[in-house]
Amino acid sequence: MDFMQKVYKTAKTTPRRIVLPESNDARILHAAQQAIEKGYGRIILIGNPSTIKQRAQEEKCDISKVEIIDPKTHPKTEEYIKIYCEKRAKKGMTMEKAKVIISEDPLFFGAMLVYDNEADGMVAGAVRPTADTMRAMLHCIGTAKGIQTVSSFFAMVSPKTEYGSDGLMFFADCAVNPNPTSEQLADIAISTADNYSLFTGQVPKVALLSFSTKGSAAHEDVDKVSQAFDIVKKARPDIQIDGELQFDSATVESIGQRKAPGSRIAGHANVFVFPDLDAGNIGYKIAQRLGNCKAIGPVVQGGAKPINDLSRGCTVEDIVDLIAITATQVK
Repeated sequence: MDFMQKVYKTAKTTPRRIVLPESNDARILHAAQQAIEKGYGRIILIGNPSTIKQRAQEEKCDISKVEIIDPKTHPKTEEYIKIYCEKRAKKGMTMEKAKVIISEDPLFFGAMLVYDNEADGMVAGAVRPTADTMRAMLHCIGTAKGIQTVSSFFAMVSPKTEYGSDGLMFFADCAVNPNPTSEQLADIAISTADNYSLFTGQVPKVALLSFSTKGSAAHEDVDKVSQAFDIVKKARPDIQIDGELQFDSATVESIGQRKAPGSRIAGHANVFVFPDLDAGNIGYKIAQRLGNCKAIGPVVQGGAKPINDLSRGCTVEDIVDLIAITATQVK
């Protein structure tokens, strides 16, 4: 069973309530219908019911099983405005500003539904930029316990099954943090390890990547990675992790044994944490284009509850898949 088949199966097992706040987009309406038909979740759309139903009719979408919530008439809107104002009070938020944000911006209202356990997760970004989705998550929900850094991972499925776990690897962070600190790298490693376990049921073996293996080069960038290793070992001694490791040391057993003798990870890694966004973004695209890997993501991680971001060029299939992934992330 491949990665997405496992995701679909998990999503069907316990259907979750997933918010799609960009209900004015035709792709969202079609994805809502398909997700319900496939059993991947219970879908909530945000907006004026009459307008949404009219648009669905024009698109020949059956959204009869979709829940539609209008922030202007929802009984908890005033409560959400107060909560949001309190959350952002130190940043100068006023009740007037909070009212506009919560009642007028569906991303923020949707995030408040997730915060209030009226929904389990949210998928956005088909229309709005990534920054808007991330802002709604951070302002309304915040980060997971013990984590200060929101990041992302790609599930990379390689045709070469000798790599990772039968060809499945997680690459992080390839989409969010341009130049993470040691502390942020540690957060990224912990979040990605936990998600690997959650999605696959297998033991994550984490490699903190560098151009150096175990002190083969001296540089402040190498120090950053080795310090991240120390932070993870102290915070989460249960995680199998090593670093700093070069990519070949992390993936090829014979090289790993030679460059990092005694390492439990070298040659066996299935989770790869890149030192910065340049390396991560370039790395996953090289693997995708030259290595014929299937790249699934980016999947956002590190939030207290799952909120995921779409590409504005996404297809209906992309949205349906991310609904299933978001449902799988719910704990």
